[in-house]
Amino acid sequence: MGAMNELIDAPAVNSVAAILAESAPEVRWDRTAAAAHLLGGLNLRARTDLVAQALQDDIENVPGAGYTTAAGSFRAALAFPEFTGWILWPVSEAAAALAVASGSGRDFDDAMALLAELTPRLTSEFAIRRLLRQDPDRALPIIQVWTAHPDEHVRRLASEGTRPYLPWAVRVPALVQRPEATLPILGSLYRDPSEYVRRSVANHLNDLARHAPSAVVSTAQDWLSAADANTGRVVRHGLRTLVKKGHPGALALLGFAPAQVAVAGPYLDRDVLNLPGELAFSFEITNTGTEDVRLAVDYLIHYRKANGSHSAKVFKASTVALAPGESRSLSKRHAFRQMTTRVHHPGLHALELQVNGAVHGRVEFMLETG
Repeated sequence: MGAMNELIDAPAVNSVAAILAESAPEVRWDRTAAAAHLLGGLNLRARTDLVAQALQDDIENVPGAGYTTAAGSFRAALAFPEFTGWILWPVSEAAAALAVASGSGRDFDDAMALLAELTPRLTSEFAIRRLLRQDPDRALPIIQVWTAHPDEHVRRLASEGTRPYLPWAVRVPALVQRPEATLPILGSLYRDPSEYVRRSVANHLNDLARHAPSAVVSTAQDWLSAADANTGRVVRHGLRTLVKKGHPGALALLGFAPAQVAVAGPYLDRDVLNLPGELAFSFEITNTGTEDVRLAVDYLIHYRKANGSHSAKVFKASTVALAPGESRSLSKRHAFRQMTTRVHHPGLHALELQVNGAVHGRVEFMLETG
């Protein structure tokens, strides 16, 4: 995360302070400039919060100033091409926080508009969560209008900013409790001409699958009935978690109906694996039914946790089409290495195969971390 932290560094803070000093001289941006010297040892989120608070403090130090002053200052700064990049994350957070603090519906609506203006310079997907938490019923109709905006960044903000489980962002309980609330937004965007927007739609749909799988499958079915050349890819990406979980409706929608198959294996190339290393395995699938089948073949690694229990993670192996009586031999290699996102613990692990959602075979192996 070291490199990520430096996305907001001292030169970036000094730059935004200098731009604001020129574009909005009625505010003394001393605290913002001073924040450049306080970033050491902080992660990206903490740096964002520090600078956002400094911006708010500078604005509120002006007698009678609040959101309106912030909005005027930040809009004036947009005249500078250098007013761009990750430093706009704290800028957008400060604007949203001041709009919420004011309690004014007019400030709320203007803050939504300001975030749409800022988002082409750097996404406002994180800051908009403050407004969504404050009043989702006021924010969502505004966001729905953005789905027809000429700028792809604003259209993407409509989808990305309302994701239930947006990484790095604060949770908005209403978006989890009411999955139907954002489906009209996605319905307006799944055929968007921009791949940038469509990928956000797919990720949003995949988020919804965590707590509303039936609604997601129904929505995907509707989209496929009114599809364009890109809809299939959007649906496949949006259903990826349900496919890994073996959800029957998602599998059937993608053409992976329940199938009669025989699976031999998996066969491992070793019983003990030293970290870092690769585990090779092979298996054979035979269509024992009387009809052609299309198979989604995945495999599960049951990782040993620090407390001795196991947690399974699903990985894609292949997609296979088999005629009646036909067999296919497959092999894969899976790498094990320590990562910041996954810490491996020594001990017994296991591997299983999953074919159209049905689990086949289980073989165990020892992982030694040295």
